[in-house]
Amino acid sequence: MGGTEEVADDDTLYVLTALLLTPAQFPSVLGDDFPEACAALGLEPYEDGYGLVLGQDAEGARWTVVVDDVSLVAVAIASWDCGMEYDLSPSDRSVVVVLPGWPLDVATVAPGVPAPHDPAEADAGRPPLVPPPTDVWGPAQRRLGADELALQWSTWRQRVADRVASGQPEKPEKGTAEAPEKDSGQEPEKEPEKAKERKGPRHEGVRRVLKELHGYVDETPPLGRVRSTFAPDGARMLRADGPGWSVVARTDDMAFVLLDDEPGEVLPVGRGPELPGLLAALDKMAVRPA
Repeated sequence: MGGTEEVADDDTLYVLTALLLTPAQFPSVLGDDFPEACAALGLEPYEDGYGLVLGQDAEGARWTVVVDDVSLVAVAIASWDCGMEYDLSPSDRSVVVVLPGWPLDVATVAPGVPAPHDPAEADAGRPPLVPPPTDVWGPAQRRLGADELALQWSTWRQRVADRVASGQPEKPEKGTAEAPEKDSGQEPEKEPEKAKERKGPRHEGVRRVLKELHGYVDETPPLGRVRSTFAPDGARMLRADGPGWSVVARTDDMAFVLLDDEPGEVLPVGRGPELPGLLAALDKMAVRPA
């Protein structure tokens, strides 16, 4: 995966991976929306976005190269996702800034160079980017947990279905984003006629999140707060974030909520009478990948 790139002072960068930083697709660890993610890297929130190229120099130091050639980076990522080789080598003219460190953990390392490490302070010019710690819970960890929920949607959805089928929807186990979820008090629907029996979620945090989501429909939030991507069977996968919360939902199904105030908890929200219309409205105003 990747190749080499000539960066500042003619140093060679061994490319390990790359990320998009656009309104529709950005590393959520950096912020709740596109402008916030850009600000975390000291960038202007240009709507065309950026590409983030992560690699090591000949000494093994970690660097994040920000480029404005978004299309080139997108092609590289698509090729790698398909198992194809692609030599990502942006031109010097496309480089916006070179930042020390990586904002995320990278599993691979460049062969034949020292182990990954942050560059010396004299070379960096600013504190290095570092992945968020794993032993605490906060906004970054909450957003990463939502990323994982979106990736493992089928697994989490089956857990909820199994709980309902077992007749124990009100006694969930506590856990993290890799463990059983906590119940929001509104169990998923199996039959439309049961909707009238629901009175909405009893969990105060979930009620607050749903209220703020309705606010997004009424007044457009910062760019990238609500994003829509492909899902099977003609549905869309929605991702929404706000101050202290994240939501992952499918337009044809239910939603999951994560809160800063409840470390590691995953709160399921059944469709009920309200959720379908809310998700449809959010999907209409969400940003989508080009």
